Amino acid sequence: MTFSALKLGLFNKPRLASLNYLCSINYIEMKKTVLVTGASAGIGKATAIYLAQNGYHVYGAARRMEKMQDLKTYGIKPIALDITKDASMVGCINQILNDAGSIDILVNNAGFGSYGSIEDVSMEDARYQLEVNVFGAMRLTQLILPKMRENKYGKIVNISSVGGKIVFPLGGWYHATKFALEALSDSMRNEVREFGIDVIVVEPGATKSEWGNIATDSLIKVSGHTAYKDLATKTNKVFTQLSSNVVEPIVIAKLIKKGIEAKNPKTRYTTNQIASTALLFLRKILSDKQMDKLIMSQIK
Repeated sequence: MTFSALKLGLFNKPRLASLNYLCSINYIEMKKTVLVTGASAGIGKATAIYLAQNGYHVYGAARRMEKMQDLKTYGIKPIALDITKDASMVGCINQILNDAGSIDILVNNAGFGSYGSIEDVSMEDARYQLEVNVFGAMRLTQLILPKMRENKYGKIVNISSVGGKIVFPLGGWYHATKFALEALSDSMRNEVREFGIDVIVVEPGATKSEWGNIATDSLIKVSGHTAYKDLATKTNKVFTQLSSNVVEPIVIAKLIKKGIEAKNPKTRYTTNQIASTALLFLRKILSDKQMDKLIMSQIK
């Protein structure tokens, strides 16, 4: 620092304070801290990587730590998380808050789809799916909201599905979790808006991930040898056909980035897949029985 600079007052305390303030604003804008759950595969992994590549400070959380080691090469910090265990969730959030100071964005992506008729699925399996897809996401949100309210800023992204609006037979328990997530998001959006927090729902259509294999495997295992075996066989055939027309997870990752960076984000974002778009439109204009007829006409 030169004498002339001191004499001119370019480095006096008020100016330094202003510079520090401006720098802190720029840092906050460029380095939002994000927690992405279900980051060991599919949409979660793609989202964690994509956000890290775009300047975000990302924590990827999942049960399978061995599947997240490659995330470190992108500057992502993997954290073990079992969203069916409260102690694991509390520990995860505390670890990030101690490390980063805040969690600005939560992407509730962890979840799975297990299929089978309402009658055939055991209550234990039904409860587990609700625990993972709904209660786990909402418990994490509960743990993060106090800090978001304190900061007067936050983005909560709940990964739902077109299956949160459209129902297929043999997927009742899965669809129930996504319908619940949609309703909880709508309620929460109006609860937290005054604190500067946005709640965003993302509704993927058919996406390349482990989801399809889990869904079809459970479908045949649970209902492939029961009174619903014919319907299960036909539904499995539809799933197989859909698997050839899926989008890559990066498409969803880009939707998520679009939502969290929007000044006034939409309440819902969905992919521009023709089948998904058409189904969502028809759901709005058709009666329940007409929709039933349409869906069952595809399962043959």
